[in-house]
Amino acid sequence: MCSFPLSLLTDDACPPSCVCALDSGTVSCQDGSGSDTGIPADIPLWTSAFILQRRNISTLKRGAFMTNETELDMKTLSLPYNGIRVIEPYAFLGLPRLHVLDLSHNHLECVSGRAFHGLPELRSLYLNSTVLPQGAAQLTTALSAQSLRNLLRLDLAGNQLKSIPLLRLDIYNLHALVLVNNSIESIGKENITSLYQQRHIRVYISHNPFRCTCELEAFYYWLRNSSQCQDAGQLVCSEPEAKRGIRVEKLRGEDVDCMNENLEAVSYVFLGIVLALIGVVFLMVLYLNRGGIKRWLNNIREACRDQMEVYHYRYEQDSDPRLANVAV
Repeated sequence: MCSFPLSLLTDDACPPSCVCALDSGTVSCQDGSGSDTGIPADIPLWTSAFILQRRNISTLKRGAFMTNETELDMKTLSLPYNGIRVIEPYAFLGLPRLHVLDLSHNHLECVSGRAFHGLPELRSLYLNSTVLPQGAAQLTTALSAQSLRNLLRLDLAGNQLKSIPLLRLDIYNLHALVLVNNSIESIGKENITSLYQQRHIRVYISHNPFRCTCELEAFYYWLRNSSQCQDAGQLVCSEPEAKRGIRVEKLRGEDVDCMNENLEAVSYVFLGIVLALIGVVFLMVLYLNRGGIKRWLNNIREACRDQMEVYHYRYEQDSDPRLANVAV
């Protein structure tokens, strides 16, 4: 266990506007008014858990938590609700023994590909409701850092992600991957293959708008054949309209069978071709018999005209009063 000079273990070592608990090694800096900005300059060397909230920090710069270029023995760093938008390269330099990093509820729009470098012992990374759409693509590169190979838990809930922002699942030691409340419609075959290989991973993926078409086939059979998805019973179809509200695991195999969908599409095309051929044949028959059809129409017209003349003659006789007197 590390030991520090007694001079460090005094109330004077606690940064302004912060509360320190020497026995647990916790430093908590929470500004309800949001008037404070930036990170306290002198974080005590004895700090094990550092909590910083509502400080209006827009950018985490290189070595933002180093004290006089000295590494800290910090294990937990919690930074929610600070309005963080940018994480520069090596922002967490000087925290080689950090186990837990919480960046939830910020507004990340620019994340350097080297943002998480220098965290070889990081076990849990929380990024809930913090990644803006423009930062999602950059996050994929940032999470591929070599120093995150020992990551056990990754929380990405509430970020409107359309896919898993990890290039390969097999380069991590993940035990829990939380993707709840995003915009994921399906999970690709490559990720499904990795999940089959990484049996220790537990996935949480409820409250996503799953599109229950044949594109969901690999994911569907993974749900049916694996117990890795811990909230499988809460996965519900969002599209198409006919399947909306149906639980994914309750679908039938033919509902997500690409072969059936293709055959159905082909059958509709074939039906359209047959109807078109019937129409063409009908038009050809009409064209070839146009003379007879014309004579037939003329005959009908003449017959109708003769009949109308008879009715007209009778009407004139009945309406003439002189003819009526003669008849009397």
